[in-house]
Amino acid sequence: MGTYAVTGSASGMGAASAALLREAGHTVIGVDLRDADITADLGTPEGRRAAVQGVLEASGGVLDGVAAVAGVGPAMKDAGAVASINYFGPVALLDGLRPALARSSAGRAVVIGSNSSTTVPMIDDTLVGLLLAGDEDAAREHARAAQAGLPTELARTAPSISAYATSKFALARWVRRTAVTPEWAREGVLLNVIAPGAVITPLMLGSTGVTEEPDADSFPTPMPLGLFGRPEDIAFWVHQFLRPEARFTTGATLFVDGGTDAAMRPDAQPTALSL
Repeated sequence: MGTYAVTGSASGMGAASAALLREAGHTVIGVDLRDADITADLGTPEGRRAAVQGVLEASGGVLDGVAAVAGVGPAMKDAGAVASINYFGPVALLDGLRPALARSSAGRAVVIGSNSSTTVPMIDDTLVGLLLAGDEDAAREHARAAQAGLPTELARTAPSISAYATSKFALARWVRRTAVTPEWAREGVLLNVIAPGAVITPLMLGSTGVTEEPDADSFPTPMPLGLFGRPEDIAFWVHQFLRPEARFTTGATLFVDGGTDAAMRPDAQPTALSL
């Protein structure tokens, strides 16, 4: 049995992932703002350092897997905080825990992205560049400035929609770039992304402004299966990516969204290599 760290373990997809890993007999170190083994705010540099240190101490410096699930949605009022939590939080955590993963015989890491990175037409290229460059202060400042230009109705219902989609886009790109570097790939540490769609969680309900499950056929984006996801649907794939047997997949993004991305962008994949 292995030892795994799960961020966002107190609710939603993080809680479901932690529960599934425990049911499989593994030791789980939960990280969250509350009700967790390690209480830490991944939106701040100090909180990230505390989270990394706490996980290293609890694991004895050896980890079999990390599930970076913690994140916030487009309903959050501060777009700068969205950039910090959704991008810099998981990146710092994974960077800090990579050596512990490398000490395992089968280190695995999976990050929760979002299909918003490909289905929301509000990706901010400037913000993507600042995030990937690691300039947190400039990224926060730019995200807040861009937020001020949102249309009134959008600013009321989803004030951080652009920062949310952009942070998830940049995170997926960071994973793709990072997973194939020698310090990850040649150390046997696999790194992948799961991109959920509309999953019924407190975060999703809060982002859509409803208190109960909406009608799939009236949802703003296509729902080909006619149903919403559940946290357990994402936890299943988290578990699969973290298994030792998952030895030949790295740098991948798996859409677990009921077909939404495929319906909206049917010809987006595969993309031919240009010479």
